[in-house]
Amino acid sequence: MAIEKGDFIKITYTGRFEDGQVFDTTSEEIAKENGIFNPRGIYGGDVVIVGSGHTIKGLDEDFVDKEVGYTGTLEIPPEKAFGVHNPALVESVSITKVATQLKDTRAYPGMEVEVDGKKGVVQKIIGRRLRVDFNHSLAGRAVTYEYTIEKKLDDSEEKARGLLALYTGASNMDMEITPELIRVIIPIEFSFNQRWLISKGRIAHELIENLGISNLEFVEKYPYAPNKDESEEPVASEEVETEE
Repeated sequence: MAIEKGDFIKITYTGRFEDGQVFDTTSEEIAKENGIFNPRGIYGGDVVIVGSGHTIKGLDEDFVDKEVGYTGTLEIPPEKAFGVHNPALVESVSITKVATQLKDTRAYPGMEVEVDGKKGVVQKIIGRRLRVDFNHSLAGRAVTYEYTIEKKLDDSEEKARGLLALYTGASNMDMEITPELIRVIIPIEFSFNQRWLISKGRIAHELIENLGISNLEFVEKYPYAPNKDESEEPVASEEVETEE
């Protein structure tokens, strides 16, 4: 059966620039061979919802009408990859706006900074001002993707786990799914995870919309950790006999 918009599919892929340089892959072996291995990354494939923008536009559009098991290579122009480079997104910024990010380091060309919630790269330093490019780091570049559609997901829990892994990088979260409720147990460390805090609303919307289950709960579970005094066994008091 052909792939349609809204389908959950698992894909493996490798992205290259026009000169053949690999910049993205789901293969741990290829990542190591090309010096882009991330020890915190999840390899083996990504789960995406077709048509939901989980990958670049050109690739997302190409999934439609393909069959499970399809393997192909696709050349994608900048406008359907990471965008055309926009000169208006190159701005002059006072160095004081990134002072807390610098700490004891001086700004330098190529340094990544965040200004007013926007991430950019320093191009040039002129006195007390920085020229910062807020375009995507791959904007303006044509790319080639070789990809395989490994499977189409039908199981609700498998869909939920795949989507959570795509957004959070965690593939083993505890969850419970019934026809009326999706309940996901959130690890304690996610309370301080900026990526999770930003994306949890979108994750909830996509799970509810695509699984057809109207209720969802994200539950923070805190294991009990007794105080030191509580963990010590009480010492039995000795009875003292007194003579009258």
